[in-house]
Amino acid sequence: MEIVIITALGVGGATVFGAVIGFLFKGISSRYASISMAFAAGIMLAASFLGLIIPALECGSAFVCGIGIIVGALAIGLLDKAVPSLSTALESKVSGALDGNRAGKVVLFVLAIAIHNFPEGIAAGVGFGSGDFKNALLIAGGIALQNIPEGMVIISPMLGVGFSPKITLLCASLTGVFEVIGTFIGYYAVSISERILPFALSFAGGTMLCVIAGDMIAEFEKDGGRKTTYALLLGVWVMLIFSEICK
Repeated sequence: MEIVIITALGVGGATVFGAVIGFLFKGISSRYASISMAFAAGIMLAASFLGLIIPALECGSAFVCGIGIIVGALAIGLLDKAVPSLSTALESKVSGALDGNRAGKVVLFVLAIAIHNFPEGIAAGVGFGSGDFKNALLIAGGIALQNIPEGMVIISPMLGVGFSPKITLLCASLTGVFEVIGTFIGYYAVSISERILPFALSFAGGTMLCVIAGDMIAEFEKDGGRKTTYALLLGVWVMLIFSEICK
């Protein structure tokens, strides 16, 4: 149980660490936000297959794995529907002293990151709940690695529309809290019954794939260019090396 607590704080704290780096290099993090996002997407892409979907196939059927991926993607779709309404409600409260035309979009962006950190936490928790420590370390390490650039890209947009540094850091930190909560939920869900392990692994993998395809790729493709493609592939390569280290 102690390792799960450390992991939960670690994956959540990685976002805060990234946010601090974002403060130190505000101009750089803003300029290379798309590259950072693409790199994070590559890490998540490799982690979702190496740490979740492939292990799900090894301990269950392809049918169960496929159902888990689809249900995971549908769950993200339901969460996405909640984001715009939350953004509108918050925009009316924060846009008074801010750039009202852009504040809502920034709030939406931060809310999306916070909500999508939840299934990442579930993925880390499911990994440790499975009892495979090496595989769990691979998942948690990959999530923590991609959380660093994710935390960095929050800073510049919030400061740019007028949020104070304290509020910006607080919001970045709160996005990590969702991850901590998800980690404990994922761990206890699998610990209750090992029968749900194949579904739980593939479900977590489906949520991560949906976030990558529906949000992260859409975000960094706005700038286009080969540089983001290379950054994504670099992220995949880093996770492949990391998986070898964990063996």
